Amino acid sequence: MTEDRGAAGPYIEYDGLPVLHGSEVKLPLIHPYAPVEAGRYVTPGGGRLTIRKAEKNAAHLRITLDHLGCPAQCTPEKDAAFRRLALAVEGYCVHAGCRHRAAFSDGVLRCFEVRNGAVTLAAFVRAVLAIELGDLIPAGRIIEESEARFGPVRRSEGLDDEGQAEAV
Repeated sequence: MTEDRGAAGPYIEYDGLPVLHGSEVKLPLIHPYAPVEAGRYVTPGGGRLTIRKAEKNAAHLRITLDHLGCPAQCTPEKDAAFRRLALAVEGYCVHAGCRHRAAFSDGVLRCFEVRNGAVTLAAFVRAVLAIELGDLIPAGRIIEESEARFGPVRRSEGLDDEGQAEAV
């Protein structure tokens, strides 16, 4: 089925997932237990995952997950879980002396910056994909490991409206 949404369309139904832009149907479907490398993928929950080097900090990877056209992925529970995961990996950055703010935004486009070597890319991506599918256990493991090394992860209430960490 093709759905026309104006200038940004057409959007195409893809393997039972929410509709994708015509240019996205050729993206590979990422499997949670497959090797993970830089690139752009369709996720099992219907999102688009992009993994690349961060523009401003070579010691980080920038991971974006967008759920445009899929409001079911934008629940308060999932937003809170993604936010806690972002704050957990921020602990590694703070410990290493990075001066950037936690890279995260709620809603249909979620952005993360993960320090190279802090958490394996595969573990982080698996945690993101698991949250997308409603499983908080992999993210919980990353949060527990971060808390064991650096102390309690700040609560998500410590973020401003854009999902950025507030100055303490």
